[in-house]
Amino acid sequence: MSELKALFSPRSIAIIGASRSPKKIGYELVYNIIMGGYEGRLYLVNPEGAEIMGIKSYTSVKLIPGDVDLAVIAVPAVYVPDILEECGEKGVKAAIVISSGFREVGNFELEDRVLSVAKKYGIRMLGPNVFGLYYAPSKMNATFGLARIFPGSIAFVTQSGALGIAMMGWANLYKIGVSAVVSMGNKADLDEADMLDYFASDDETKAVLIYIEGAKDGRRLMSSLKRITLKKPVVVIKSGRTEKGASAAASHTGSLAGTDKIYDVAFRQSGALRALDLAQAFDWVKLMTMQPCPLNDNCLIITNGGGVGVMTTDACEEAGVNIMPLPEDLQSEFKKLMPVFGNFRNPVDLTGQAYEESYYRSLELALRDNRVGSVIVLYCQTAITDPVAIAKAIADACEVQKCNKTVVTSFVGGAQCDEAMRKLDELSIPSYPIPERAVSALAAYYRWQRYRSARMKV
Repeated sequence: MSELKALFSPRSIAIIGASRSPKKIGYELVYNIIMGGYEGRLYLVNPEGAEIMGIKSYTSVKLIPGDVDLAVIAVPAVYVPDILEECGEKGVKAAIVISSGFREVGNFELEDRVLSVAKKYGIRMLGPNVFGLYYAPSKMNATFGLARIFPGSIAFVTQSGALGIAMMGWANLYKIGVSAVVSMGNKADLDEADMLDYFASDDETKAVLIYIEGAKDGRRLMSSLKRITLKKPVVVIKSGRTEKGASAAASHTGSLAGTDKIYDVAFRQSGALRALDLAQAFDWVKLMTMQPCPLNDNCLIITNGGGVGVMTTDACEEAGVNIMPLPEDLQSEFKKLMPVFGNFRNPVDLTGQAYEESYYRSLELALRDNRVGSVIVLYCQTAITDPVAIAKAIADACEVQKCNKTVVTSFVGGAQCDEAMRKLDELSIPSYPIPERAVSALAAYYRWQRYRSARMKV
């Protein structure tokens, strides 16, 4: 959406309410934009006209000598309408209103005044009551969240500010790369539908994760979901599933949560994947941004332990992941790679004696066969094998085959397994500490693939 270019990729930013006092939002905004490496022009507005972090400030946005694409406003709520009026007179194209104290606390009239000014001048407005916006391609961290964010291809859209900042921290901790983080706040102007429409055509974003408590315009949201899910997966965490949760959502952001069953049906019909919690949502988008979509419904399991193989088979059956019956020719090939007491069917059990070479050759064989659409590789820690070496063998097999199939792994064990999984994650081969989480992510990917395939045939 070209009308949102000034919001996501501004040539110039004015921070209105910039401060010299650490721990104030106006200070953190300046600090984060500088630390993020923003390459456009940065202007600061402060009533005292003081220099902040070596940058000259102005007493009014109208005194700034150059054009301003984006205004980031962090002043007391009562001043926002007048500030936005000045922005309009300056020709500002977009605004992020950090300030709180509007509709969320019952000040409906004040928020309506702000929206009226924005519409008067054609300013697209994010907020009010937000923590800001981060967009990796433009190196813009216009938030008062984390100063450094691990760049990648997941876009976070969140109605909860505190949760959004926590999500940024979680993503950093687990090296999950983020293309954008958008705090929606009160959604006086821009809402989730606008963000989905933008990310649908954003080449830097492979998947979107949304936290939502209630929709401003349900029909419009579902229409936007239908459009984007033809191109890329969207994972939704919709809170307020229970009566008390819905009541809490209403008191938190003023959202009308609506009947949860209606949302559930609407999400399924629009191709959105509903996760129950943050951990599940992160598991899903991690796979979806690291690996290509499954080529077909046939899933193959490779393991060094019979028990974990059976558990994974159960999880696949329950989640709707098809465990393919192995053709005889493929069984014969796997049989050559294991002891006589191994299992060459599916799951392929290499036994506890499986070293790096066994994993490498087995995975390479699976990836080479066009009948296999996805592979789950399992490893249970043993005294005679090195988890990190096994991880390298898996990565090498994927590299040799220039892998265009979905590969997901699970390493069950101690600290060495954690290290092995971190190395795989860094190579965009998603790994999980228990197989059920790997299966859950793969099943979600399959659900999206089937939805998209069915829609494209219509």
